[in-house]
Amino acid sequence: MSEMSSTNMPPPYPGPPVESGQSQNPPPNLGYPAQFDASKTTQGYPPAPGYPPAPGYPAPPPPQSFYAWPGYGQPNQPGIGYGQPYSMPANYRQGTTVVVAQPPITVVQTFRDVPVHMNCPHCRAEIVTGTHYETGTFTWIICFVLFFVGCSLGCCFFPFCVDGCKDVIHTCPNCRQQLARYSRI
Repeated sequence: MSEMSSTNMPPPYPGPPVESGQSQNPPPNLGYPAQFDASKTTQGYPPAPGYPPAPGYPAPPPPQSFYAWPGYGQPNQPGIGYGQPYSMPANYRQGTTVVVAQPPITVVQTFRDVPVHMNCPHCRAEIVTGTHYETGTFTWIICFVLFFVGCSLGCCFFPFCVDGCKDVIHTCPNCRQQLARYSRI
């Protein structure tokens, strides 16, 4: 007994000695119980994992796979493993492509006092509009304001000579149709 406590070594394992380089096989069954006896367990504690459950304890649930697809990552199933092709499960649906039709883009053309690049709606030609000036409402308003201010000796007619006071007419150079009118008011 003192010899055991001084070395703190477990008793030798039954079986032949193992030489270096050889594999060690487990020892043969030397009279150990073949089946677990639940009546010899300590009362109040669950049995150790791997043994059948003691009376009064429910059976442990089967192990769950972490992966969502059945058979994925489980090496003991035939046909699934490293380097082997994997077929998709029957309930797996591949994504579909959805094509959404976009509404047409409407370009609002702004006609001011400069020529505009556009397609003529009359002759369907790609053009740059031609512009010319005509007397409009804004020209007459400026004329009356100048007359009442004191420019009564002909100076009130200057707005009729200035293109910045007149309306702008856009025309097509091919078909000579009027396309737009830019009014200053």
